[in-house]
Amino acid sequence: MSKAPGEKDSSGNTGILHKPAAHILLIVILGLLAYSNTFNVPFQWDDKALIADNPLVKDLGYFLEPSKAKDYSEYSLFLRRYISFLTFALNYKIHGLDVMGYHVVNITIHILSALLVYILVILTFRTPYFSSQNSEVGIQNGTIRDPGFIALFASLLFVSHPIQTEAVTYIMQRFASLAAMWYLLSIVFYIKARLHHGLQAEGKVFSFSTLMFYLLSLLSALLAMMTKENSLTLPFAITLYEFIFFKGILKRRIFFLIPLFLPLLVFPFTLSETGIPIGKLLFGIDSETGRVVSRSVFDKDYLQATERWDYFITQPRVVVTYLRLLLLPIHQNIDYDYPLYHSFSDPHVYLPFLFLLSILCFGGYLLYRSRVTRHGSRLAAFGIFWFFLTLSVESSIIPIPMVIAEYRMYLPSVGLFIAFSTALFHYGERLNIAKRLFTDMRYSSLFLLAGIVIALLSTTYARNAVWQSEISLWKDVVKKSPEKVRGHNELGLAYNSKGLTDKAIEQFQVALRLDPYLEKGYINLGISYTNKQWFDKAIDSFQTALRLKSDNADTHYNLGIAYYHKGSLDDAIEHFEVALKLKPDNADFQNNLGIACKAKGLFENGKP
Repeated sequence: MSKAPGEKDSSGNTGILHKPAAHILLIVILGLLAYSNTFNVPFQWDDKALIADNPLVKDLGYFLEPSKAKDYSEYSLFLRRYISFLTFALNYKIHGLDVMGYHVVNITIHILSALLVYILVILTFRTPYFSSQNSEVGIQNGTIRDPGFIALFASLLFVSHPIQTEAVTYIMQRFASLAAMWYLLSIVFYIKARLHHGLQAEGKVFSFSTLMFYLLSLLSALLAMMTKENSLTLPFAITLYEFIFFKGILKRRIFFLIPLFLPLLVFPFTLSETGIPIGKLLFGIDSETGRVVSRSVFDKDYLQATERWDYFITQPRVVVTYLRLLLLPIHQNIDYDYPLYHSFSDPHVYLPFLFLLSILCFGGYLLYRSRVTRHGSRLAAFGIFWFFLTLSVESSIIPIPMVIAEYRMYLPSVGLFIAFSTALFHYGERLNIAKRLFTDMRYSSLFLLAGIVIALLSTTYARNAVWQSEISLWKDVVKKSPEKVRGHNELGLAYNSKGLTDKAIEQFQVALRLDPYLEKGYINLGISYTNKQWFDKAIDSFQTALRLKSDNADTHYNLGIAYYHKGSLDDAIEHFEVALKLKPDNADFQNNLGIACKAKGLFENGKP
């Protein structure tokens, strides 16, 4: 039945601020404002290798027949994150290399994810825990008079927080945001299925709507698992949600949950297709001998190995850093120079571990307490558990070359934003802090929340300004991680691409002082010297690179270029020929060998 104008809604509140449509509009507007200066951000860092220069993205045929991609180095990642790469390929099909189209998709995914956070919270307050017996105690005496505000604030925190910039503005990290969107969508569809199922008459297993929502949940779960590996926690998150907020006969609930674990089979299938044994990935164990053969992950570009144990025990401090970034989002960095720890007895290890354990125990306490009091503490507990569960894949025993990365907080942050919003509205009222803040429309509290969101929005906008060019991004890294080799090398490349050769040389020299064994540093320095026509210095740099790695075709090719311009045609031809043997199909190598041979007068019958 429709309401007369001015009539109170079911929660006893009137006004546009209580309308879901207004909430949704506000989320969309703030999301667009936060990222309004990112539409022309260029391809950055790994965007080039994985998107702009990736042949797999430029041919949809690989998605129809993935086995055709086996010869490419990105094949393993391509198969494990098939859906992500498919969206990049569709972007390329429509927009080519125009970055605006890619950013439109990323921002849309981010806003949709924020809306799903809103819906998730709204639906949670319709679950049996909040809506069944004693609901009056739960909603009114428990002080959650308007769940819409909890949902709104949680989603506004999510959409406006600067920690999300890496997952949104960095095009390649659509991996993280898209996986989170499918993840949230799967849970929302599951809740809808359970709510419909709970309304059915006893003995009727599934209605059409229940089945539809359930299958959509299953499909979303499958898409999430084919988007990014951290989605492997999804069935466990749904199970956690089921037993916290729903009730019913145990066997029927388990029956409802089991199919949601089936998409997990995607993981071993893709690993087997790419030849990666799951035991080796998880524990470094050889499947044939049973021995531990891999205790570390190796960064081939910067010759850095991270031991599995060191990675694992460093993560408690990393997670505390993530929490600090959520509370105080300053000193953000795309490439942290983060210390690795080697012993659990180190205070930098066990103190963060104990701190995180206390948060987890506090979540357990809130859950236990909610059995009696029936109020928002249960939702806050779920948010805490969500945080640890969704972070478990990337902050555990599986080492990743980058020990810390802000995009890894994209999905876990949902839980903490929900927990914080619930605590703010629930405990603020229960403790009667400035009682006037929580009466009627609670204008004062809304001004406070608006201030928080505006501050976050402004910080996000400012952080996005750093992404406007490769130079500005890597200058920011060099400023914050001055002892990190990668920052100087990448900044040198950025300077080179803009013709700022002197500045590029300076950065490559710094990188080589930090790491005298950096092969790519010598190659990049040699290219810069060649651009300056300092051919003797260029030859020395390329020769040093070859002493580090003698079978690099690109090094031989660039050395040949330097020799050619110096006038040493015999040496140039020799290195062009070596490069061509290593990469027989490279057109540039063939062309320059021909030019050198022609200059030497070695053509016979038109052939070198």
